[in-house]
This record gives sequence, structure tokens and C-alpha cells, in this order.
Amino acid sequence: MSTPFESPAAQFAVSAVREASQLVRRVQAEMVTEAISKEDKSPVTVADFAAQAVVAHRLQQWDPAAVLVGEESASALREESGRATLAQITQFVASVVPEATSDAVCDWIDRGDVEPPAEFWTLDPVDGTKGFLRGDQYAVAFALVKNGRVEIGALGCPELEDAANPAKGGRGSLVIAVRGAGVRTQPLDDPDAPWTELKVADVAAAADARMLRSVEKAHTDTGGIGALVSKLGVTADPVPLDSQAKYAVLAAGGGDVLLRLLSPSRPDYREKIWDQAAGSIVVEEAGGRVSDLDGKPLDFSHGRTLAANRGVLATNGPLHDAFLAGLKAIDA
Repeated sequence: MSTPFESPAAQFAVSAVREASQLVRRVQAEMVTEAISKEDKSPVTVADFAAQAVVAHRLQQWDPAAVLVGEESASALREESGRATLAQITQFVASVVPEATSDAVCDWIDRGDVEPPAEFWTLDPVDGTKGFLRGDQYAVAFALVKNGRVEIGALGCPELEDAANPAKGGRGSLVIAVRGAGVRTQPLDDPDAPWTELKVADVAAAADARMLRSVEKAHTDTGGIGALVSKLGVTADPVPLDSQAKYAVLAAGGGDVLLRLLSPSRPDYREKIWDQAAGSIVVEEAGGRVSDLDGKPLDFSHGRTLAANRGVLATNGPLHDAFLAGLKAIDA
């Protein structure tokens, strides 16, 4: 298996994300059907827990002292009502870790149910629930954080090709970024394929900015984005996309701006660290810029949320100041 960076931690991240992404893809193929209802989240539940269990177990094997901060906790799975779901999760985990048992799977999942120390890994096992259920974009996002700054970020995007092009059932993309060393992508299904460097687009005029917008309207402040588009005179068509796959597309030059505006109904909401860590360094190492809505760098040293930051703005770089000024003008 080829790796783009010599760092053992980066090599581990590549291996872990590839394995987790392929496992999640298998859950999707076996459990998501056209007959599934919008309310039935059982496939994504199984995928979330299975991926976190596998990554936690692999991390423990690789470095027993490493700390994982994950999205999931196994508390509900340990209850009587969770036994059937736990059995499904264990079956999928055992397909890649043959020694897995239900008790071991719960213990592995719960390795991520901690408060972050100064150095830790953080994981979103399936970012983009609705995209996963629709067969559209979702991502496995894994990152190493030291003293509040992301040092390594990896994204597994099963429905993207070349980190930029939506392709259902295609080769997928694995993206890895290392602080100060750049960002590379490789087909998810071919660990021996060449790695390609990613660079953001050089769009400089706000009117031409391609905005990466969530497909799910509930995930963003559509009114605020509309006001910003009007204020800046943006005329380029938006790029609809779910999950941290948006960060990969931005890094690959397939879009120029990504926004996480605060919902008017939740002005005190703060982003979860696993929703932004991996994607943020991917964009920065591709030459882009990431900040909160006030222009401050994202600070990952405040627990499980970005408590010191308000929302997120990620751009190709040249557009950043214009969008910060526009946000200030509309008071987003």
C-alpha cells in the first residue's frame, strides 16, 4: 500500500479511514434499500457504531496510549432495547476484526466517549446522515489534534472521485493532509494507485464564487446565506453537497466557499470538533483559509465543541476577506 507521507501517524490515518470507509460502504450496500423510510436511521446507526468500533480498536493496537474522541457512545447498545442493533454492529465489525464480540465492540466504541486532553484523535464515523441514506455524499472524518490545532486530517469519501466529482458507486476518494506538508488524494478502492496533490481554485471575484451548500436545508441558515449572496453579488451557481465531502471538493478546486452559519433559532450553538477538524486542515493544506465567522482561527482546545468560535467560514483564500466583510455587513 502506498502512502503519501512518511509520518507513521499519517500512514495510520490513511489505513484506518480506508478500512472504516469500506466498512461503512458495505453497511450501506446491505442495509439501505429503496423501501427504507426517512425516519429509519438503523443503517446509519449500524455504520456509525461499527466504524467507530473498528477505528478505536485499530488505534488501540497501533498506540495503546492514544486518546480517541468520537461522536458515539455505546450506552444505549448495552441496554436490552439495543441488543438487536448491537448484534448487527458486531457482525459487521467481525467481518474485519474476527475476534470481535458484543462486549468488546461496546468497549471499543466507548473509548471515544471522553473529554479531549492536549493531544487526541477525533472521529466522525459517518458525517452526512441524510446523504448516506440517499446514496449521495457522506464522509468518514478522522483527525489528530495537538494543543488546539489540527495536525493531520483524513477524509474517506466513498461517493466522490478525484476528491471533486460526485460519482455514486464509483471508486471513491481518500484524502490525507499533514500540517505543513500539503494534501493528497487517492482512489479509496485502490491503495496502490498514485497520489494526487490537491490545490484550491484561484477564483478572486466574489461574484464568481461557487458556494458549497448543504443539500439538507435544515443544516444551514438559508436566509442568512441568501442575504450574503445578495450583498456580495454572487452569481455563480451553488454546488449542493452533504457532509465534510464539501471540504474535499473545495480543496480540489471544485468549489470556492463553505459556510456554517448559526441558525437564528440556535444562536448559542457551537460546532462539534469532529464535524470540522479533518476538513479544515484539508482545505488549509490545499492553500485555502478557514476561520470562524469573525475571522478567528478554529480553536480545538475547548473540549468536544469549538466553544471559542462562532460558526465556520472556509474559502480558497483570495475570497476570504470579502466574505468576512459580507458577513459583518449582514451581521450573520
